[in-house]
Amino acid sequence: MSDSLYCLAAEFAGKDELVEAARRARAAGYRRVEAYSPFPIEELPEALGRKRSLVPLITLLGGMTWGLGGYFMEWFSMGIGYPLNIGGRPYNSWPSFIPVTFEMTILGAALSALASMLILNRLPRLHHPVFNAPNFDRASQDRFFLCIEASDPIFDISKTRAFLSALRPLSVGEAPL
Repeated sequence: MSDSLYCLAAEFAGKDELVEAARRARAAGYRRVEAYSPFPIEELPEALGRKRSLVPLITLLGGMTWGLGGYFMEWFSMGIGYPLNIGGRPYNSWPSFIPVTFEMTILGAALSALASMLILNRLPRLHHPVFNAPNFDRASQDRFFLCIEASDPIFDISKTRAFLSALRPLSVGEAPL
């Protein structure tokens, strides 16, 4: 691995070429591969060998935790910590706890989703080395890029460049650190 190279980036004109290139890179044994496109491509995560995201599970667990925490907070304060007899109702009157429990569930789920998305995507990151790839500014307009990182276990600059060139991209460029 070169100390000054982040990845080799292949530029493609269409989404079908990018998906096929991602499948072939995965089949060739490359594991540190990223793809960039101007719009979401449904089959691309599968072609790259990505696993399902943990964000939905963390959101569920965060919502349940905060919801139970809100219910426990009200149960403890009204039933044990500061019991008040209001209109002859029992101290632990669960129907009155529903609005706060619901709101705490929604707040916890939203905050958990935001935090997990930021952490799992390693954000905020204001600059990424792939931005240094030639023509990468067109990735948000009309071009599709497949990048094989230099930290990949089987990365060899000449072999990887030959592999990417065999995929018939528009160009293959280096993205320095």
